[in-house]
Amino acid sequence: MMKPGPLWCLGAMSGTSLDGVDAAMVLTDGHAILDFGPDAYRPYTPSEQATVRAALGQWPGDPDVARAAEVVESAHAELLSRFSGVDLVGFHGQTLAHDPRGRGTHQTGNGALLSQVLGLPVIWDFRSNDVAMGGQGAPLAPFYHFACARWIGADAPLAFLNMGGVGNLTWVDPRQTAPDHPGACLAFDTGPANAPVNDLMAQRLGQSQDERGALAASGAHDDAVIDAFLSHPYFYKMPPKSLDRNDFHSLLPAVAHLSDADAAATLTHAAAAAVARGLEHFPTPVTRLLVTGGGRHNITLMGALAQRCGLPADPVEAVGLNGDMLEAQAFAFLAARVALGLPTSAPGTTGVPAAVGGGQISRP
Repeated sequence: MMKPGPLWCLGAMSGTSLDGVDAAMVLTDGHAILDFGPDAYRPYTPSEQATVRAALGQWPGDPDVARAAEVVESAHAELLSRFSGVDLVGFHGQTLAHDPRGRGTHQTGNGALLSQVLGLPVIWDFRSNDVAMGGQGAPLAPFYHFACARWIGADAPLAFLNMGGVGNLTWVDPRQTAPDHPGACLAFDTGPANAPVNDLMAQRLGQSQDERGALAASGAHDDAVIDAFLSHPYFYKMPPKSLDRNDFHSLLPAVAHLSDADAAATLTHAAAAAVARGLEHFPTPVTRLLVTGGGRHNITLMGALAQRCGLPADPVEAVGLNGDMLEAQAFAFLAARVALGLPTSAPGTTGVPAAVGGGQISRP
């Protein structure tokens, strides 16, 4: 049994950008954000990143998964053990493969093992139940975005845009009474975000990212490549919908003929163009994009978003939130909801037929 009253929950997130592990604490009753606690970041070393990257697209039992799991588990254990005063841990793990209408979804990392190491209850495997019930299993942050909209005092629909390895949008109406109510949230993956640019930088220049979009800013985007990209069937699907990191694997070959700068510019503008296409699905227009994830540090990407979407694109720090830790905070918040038996996804967020909870609870 969990203690009565609000819980200090510690959430951890290792995203598709493969840069490292974020961890953050949130005080919550599963419905509202009551306070924010400390946070921390633990980067993957180059060798750890290479080990995890080698397992992308693989499923349990495939050759590189066990080594990736060891990296993910040890990095999380090292980081999460630094925190104190924790009631509950939300552990997302590292997504290696996502095929909701096929083999399912695969996040490596054993929450039961982490629970033993930390001596704390750990909630993990957040996505499998949603997929088993017919949902996409992603994105899962929208219920937290709803709580964030309430926390900042929003009184009209607004949009959160996460630009990680993959981009995703959440349209939120904070006037609704709960995130699982009809009309409260609509969420979906927009398309590739940082992942193609990061892969380009790694392959061509041995760097992990285009720092602040400097290389892209020095190049010219190729509209023919972007137009071909936007003809992908994914953009014609109605949401909710989700992607695997490697679903747009053809993007890198499509810029192979371009210089480094022009390729970076093209991939950056492709990510922004995908977001602009996604806005067409919103039930009602919004007047602002609140951007979270690593992409908000990319000045060129933020400019491309504002240009192509015709909206101000502001980092979530503009409303007092922490864009580096928002996803980690989301899994802290979702852990509380799982512990309290509350839904973590709904038809408007993952396409699951009815609001559903997820996650396994492991105790030390």
